[in-house]
Amino acid sequence: MFRSLRRALCAAAAALLLILAGVGAQTVHADPADAVDRAAAPGAGYWHTSGRQMLDAAGQPVRIAGINWFGFETANYTPHGLWARDYKSMIDQMKSLGYNTIRLPYSDDLFKSGTVPNSIDFSGGKNADLQGLGSLQIMDRIVTYAGQGGLKVVLDRHRPDAAGQSALWYTSAVPESTWIANLKALATRYRGNSTVIGIDLHNEPHDPACWGCGDTTRDWRLAAQRAGNAVLSVNPELLIFVEGVQTFNGVSGWWGGNLMGVAQYPVQLDVPNRVVYSAHDYATSVAQQSWFSDPTFPANMPGIWDKYWGYIFKQNIAPVWVGEFGTTLQSTIDQKWLAALVSYLRPTSTYGADSVSWTFWSWNPNSGDTGGILKDDWTTVDTVKDGYLASVKAPGFPSGGGDPGDPGDPGGGTAACTAAYTVSSDWGGGFNAEVKVTNSGTTALKSWKVTWTWPGTQKVTSMWNASYTQSGATVTASNADHNGALAVGGSASFGFGGAPGGGGAPAVSCTAT
Repeated sequence: MFRSLRRALCAAAAALLLILAGVGAQTVHADPADAVDRAAAPGAGYWHTSGRQMLDAAGQPVRIAGINWFGFETANYTPHGLWARDYKSMIDQMKSLGYNTIRLPYSDDLFKSGTVPNSIDFSGGKNADLQGLGSLQIMDRIVTYAGQGGLKVVLDRHRPDAAGQSALWYTSAVPESTWIANLKALATRYRGNSTVIGIDLHNEPHDPACWGCGDTTRDWRLAAQRAGNAVLSVNPELLIFVEGVQTFNGVSGWWGGNLMGVAQYPVQLDVPNRVVYSAHDYATSVAQQSWFSDPTFPANMPGIWDKYWGYIFKQNIAPVWVGEFGTTLQSTIDQKWLAALVSYLRPTSTYGADSVSWTFWSWNPNSGDTGGILKDDWTTVDTVKDGYLASVKAPGFPSGGGDPGDPGDPGGGTAACTAAYTVSSDWGGGFNAEVKVTNSGTTALKSWKVTWTWPGTQKVTSMWNASYTQSGATVTASNADHNGALAVGGSASFGFGGAPGGGGAPAVSCTAT
């Protein structure tokens, strides 16, 4: 994330210490019959690349549609929000909203013997299995639970230490040798665990970092090759995520967001088909850029993205992953920017996994210059912000806790679901509501639909994470592509706006298949 955020996060972490506290079958000209024959859902096992796509172990295309959950890189040495909630409930909520991957930032402080995670609430049974664990052990638990829920994880070396970000991949206190040793340690730690699909080598290299200049003290591309090869020497199955720099040939952009040099100087690793290029892109709540004041904005933005990183995808050079993008969404410019960027990433319903991958910044509400998907209570979803991302979300992946080819319950258990309707806000002229669907049966669900009838004249005005029909006062909402499949006991949520207000919560029924 960008600059002022880091200062805001340090301040926020200090304050909190005081209070305790992808996936369509549309591939690059694959044989349709081949896709039909595959029993496993896309995403199983380790991944590799082919042209602009990431492919799973069976060669099926996959799309990262994920979220950043930060905190390991701060002086809390653990993901933020554990002072408010159990970590499992947050991962469950991420999944229910249609995010299929978690990017976990960390700092090299996690490898120091004196590092102790803090600001975790253990009351009422929350986070009980984290008590007494070190930071890396907490990371293990998060990775394990995410994998059991069908989420993937990308580890992000965000900072050399908790004090702040660095322009280069090393500092006087954390030399390159330490950076590489710790990357190798993580790659070894998760060897054989395909929930961790890869490592983002260093967050947001920026001036004086260069790309292709040949100076080994500044050339990020050469450093990425050294580090990437070191990682692959101990775990050759991982993807290597390589961010851009700030300036190439005199043209500057976002920190980590300038990948113009890839055309002339691609990253070349000893293991083929492992490089994914990662760009970061932000709006005016983070910083001003010249393109925001262009009179043609936002029509100029696709050309900007093409220049900095989009050409890599469009020319079929390699996959592109927008590892960070975010905004407070308070200004009209930022709203237009986010709508344009989401469109540029390519809707999943149209392009399937033949699309740009992404992880939104951030899950956390305490990101100083963007806010998050969660509001300040660490529970309520910012449904407007989350709604912008609906078209580029993608299905989750097979659970890491079992055989992806497992046919499921051989006894033909009972398919059943329940639904709970909650009005989150009501201002008279309109209202917002959320419905939580839970698999209450004894077998996994493929799909669900919820029905209710209002006693008054209410109408749905918009809905996210589900589709709907309304006939008179009766509404039927059906799951979206990304949240229809529910494990036993699992849940998913969708939200909507309606008008007029004052209707209260009607009785709801749920039908499952």
